[in-house]
Amino acid sequence: MAKSIAQIKQEFEETALSGLPQLFLQYEDDGRAGVAALIRRYQKRLEAEHREDLRLEEMLCYEREYPQTQYICGIDEAGRGPLAGPVVAGAVILPKECKIRYLNDSKQLSAKRREELYEEIMEQAVAVGVGIVSWTRIDEINILQATYEAMRMAIADLGVLPQVLLNDAVRIPGVDILQRPIVHGDAKSLSIAAASVIAKVTRDRLMEEYDKAMPEYGFAGHKGYGSAAHIQAIRTYGPSPIHRRSFIKNI
Repeated sequence: MAKSIAQIKQEFEETALSGLPQLFLQYEDDGRAGVAALIRRYQKRLEAEHREDLRLEEMLCYEREYPQTQYICGIDEAGRGPLAGPVVAGAVILPKECKIRYLNDSKQLSAKRREELYEEIMEQAVAVGVGIVSWTRIDEINILQATYEAMRMAIADLGVLPQVLLNDAVRIPGVDILQRPIVHGDAKSLSIAAASVIAKVTRDRLMEEYDKAMPEYGFAGHKGYGSAAHIQAIRTYGPSPIHRRSFIKNI
């Protein structure tokens, strides 16, 4: 007696990716439309996973330029543009040849996926460092210098001395470590992508805490960026204690 489509579907669901081609062959002559649809669905899934494998290979290209180097650190920041809150930098050293599936530039990920990847990075990384520079300090020294300061803090927070820094676009002054600035590095290097996720999730969580104390500004939604609702809230309630005065002087 032929298996039902529900049974075949369960078989597909319980089969590892490596075993799918064998199932395709096994059921390719089954004339039922439902079975053909299952085969097409899982063929697309297999193709998507293959594309992800290729993407991860490409995302390790910069790390592989230093085959003899044990500690390669990705550096990125979150929060240069907002009107309120701190700027946060992440520094991440991943194990050699570490491939965390779906890890990418944090801006290209959903909030849910970022949270999931944050936990995976924290579990797998050799070391993770975070640097946080306040809105007051940003007003004192400007956002670029504050970003550099946050990055230096993140490196110091690692607990492991990196031998190479892969930075998202910038060269950090005052750091005596070999640096490799990479334009759009958070989309080209897994180490930098990991740092971007750490920085973004850390900052988002901070802004959500500030929202609890000052809900009238809507920080949990816009994270301090200059949305229309945020600007209107500033005009209605005035600046909050965490607003960057140098950023809102024209509002």
